[in-house]
Amino acid sequence: MSAILSADDLNDFISPGVACIKPVETLPLQKPTDTANAYEVTTEDKLPAEPPPPAHITLTDCLACSGCVTSAEAVLISLQSHSEVLHALDSAPCLSQQRSCPQGSGCTDHDLRGTHALPKEAEKVFVASVSPQVRASLAATYGTTEQEAGWMIDQLLSGPNGLKTGGKYGNDFTWIIDTNAMRELGLVLGAEEVLASSASIEDTTALNAEGAAATQPKKPILTSACPGWICYAEKTHPHVLQHLSRLKSPQSLTGTLVKTVLSQTLNINPSQIWHLAIMPCFDKKLEASREELTDINWRPSSSPTSAAPVRDVDCVITARELLMLAETRSISFPALPRKPLTCSCSPPFPDPKLNTFLFPHSQSPSRRKPQLPAAGSSGGYLYHILCTQQSLHPGSAIHSTRGRNADVIEYTLSVHDEVLFRAARYYGFRNIQNLVRKLKPVKKSRMPGGKTVGARKPGAKSEMDYAYVEVMACPGGCTNGGGQIKVEDVGALQEVRQGQGQKEWLARVDEAYYSMEEDGSGGEEAARDAEDDVPIDGADESDVVNGISPSYIKGILAHWAALTGLDEKRLVYTSYRKVDSDVGKEKGRETERVVELAGKIGGGW
Repeated sequence: MSAILSADDLNDFISPGVACIKPVETLPLQKPTDTANAYEVTTEDKLPAEPPPPAHITLTDCLACSGCVTSAEAVLISLQSHSEVLHALDSAPCLSQQRSCPQGSGCTDHDLRGTHALPKEAEKVFVASVSPQVRASLAATYGTTEQEAGWMIDQLLSGPNGLKTGGKYGNDFTWIIDTNAMRELGLVLGAEEVLASSASIEDTTALNAEGAAATQPKKPILTSACPGWICYAEKTHPHVLQHLSRLKSPQSLTGTLVKTVLSQTLNINPSQIWHLAIMPCFDKKLEASREELTDINWRPSSSPTSAAPVRDVDCVITARELLMLAETRSISFPALPRKPLTCSCSPPFPDPKLNTFLFPHSQSPSRRKPQLPAAGSSGGYLYHILCTQQSLHPGSAIHSTRGRNADVIEYTLSVHDEVLFRAARYYGFRNIQNLVRKLKPVKKSRMPGGKTVGARKPGAKSEMDYAYVEVMACPGGCTNGGGQIKVEDVGALQEVRQGQGQKEWLARVDEAYYSMEEDGSGGEEAARDAEDDVPIDGADESDVVNGISPSYIKGILAHWAALTGLDEKRLVYTSYRKVDSDVGKEKGRETERVVELAGKIGGGW
């Protein structure tokens, strides 16, 4: 577990459970006074028992237990840290040390597979994905742009002065992917999910399936990209599972794409692909550990069923842990070059069409667009859905109304005062708790003549009238994630601390996030690479909504499915389930002991 992580760092913290089934340490033994004779013979049955070893909690334990109700159960974990990244890099040699070099440079081996038709099982391919919120946090920290912060990350992970300067094998990351690419895929599919929900008739069998991937979510559809919110819903409010969007988050979509495509194109086992995700939130570590997000859900039928599941995302670290990663290797992060990697350090992705999509240039139809403040700092799911609905109703207008606080906003799409579409944004657990209470199903009273519990007055407005709700655990959105750099974390920001607090600091991070430059500035190398971009069949840029072409995105998804031979739904959808626990059901000494442990290590949970 990272030393930087503590309960005090969490602004979205609710309350941990008292009776944890996995105490993180054992109580010190009370040494009795030794009154025994030194020459006395002791039988075996009278020998003192050996003290039990300290118990260790894992992400799997957290996911299988509802004893803790907190948006950051990673407080109790010991894996998925910067140390785990270094351990993985030193665990095996890279699949190939060869890189794609410019023509005429004298390099003749451009094939990542090297000279082996089937590489050794001990070799691995290292891939990283980075969220825009992390780049914004680093940009605000070092007074640079979001784009330059991304280049600094690239230089650390793959540059000549980065991680490859140390370690057992001198490994680095072959590809560094911007999660904005798969976020756009999620936006398009999310808009289609809402349209399908509005057009379909409510299916009672689907409602009974709760969070099954094959079912259509019930209105209002709730965002499922926030793992803190998902863990909270699964453990405390299973009645909302039928409302959750079935789409994977950008992190999980990227992991699925990396594992499926590379294992197919490089002819290697998914376990030989090690995927690191750099995210703004500690809860993303929990998401990466979900059983639903492993190759069990997409592996071909020809694969051996006895094979151990392989995670789509092997490790998650945050912006703060990224700095610790650099410090551990004695690398000064602010001193890294603020320029893009040369092509000798960044080989093309094995599939040309996906290479164009993942690494776009100025001439590419998949070039990224800057985020608008109206879209929010959490990916813009709600905003894109509103834009899609508006494109279907020419002449309509979007209106917003602030709720109790700045983290609750209601949106309506209307034409001539006629409301066509209603949606909302709920950020922060205090607001989320109010939302889920209002989504509880109506219960009939057991008493004769009793009132129906949860019934509302006729004509009264309700959250059930929403078609979509964007739900995020962190107040202010993902730029305020628990793993982001805080104003007090960096000594160079002392002058900021004197005049500004965390609220003002978050405003600087948001400014960096929204000022993202449009992809395409890569100099002569980017222009040369753009000439090799492969167009997607059927792409139509005339249908652009919110800067994204749905036909282009659908073409990418169809190509991805055809390349891997997998069904599209298995690639992009996931499922959720109610989490039951036996915590607290057993009474007696064991509960008292756990309470004593909790008080000892946490100062009174």
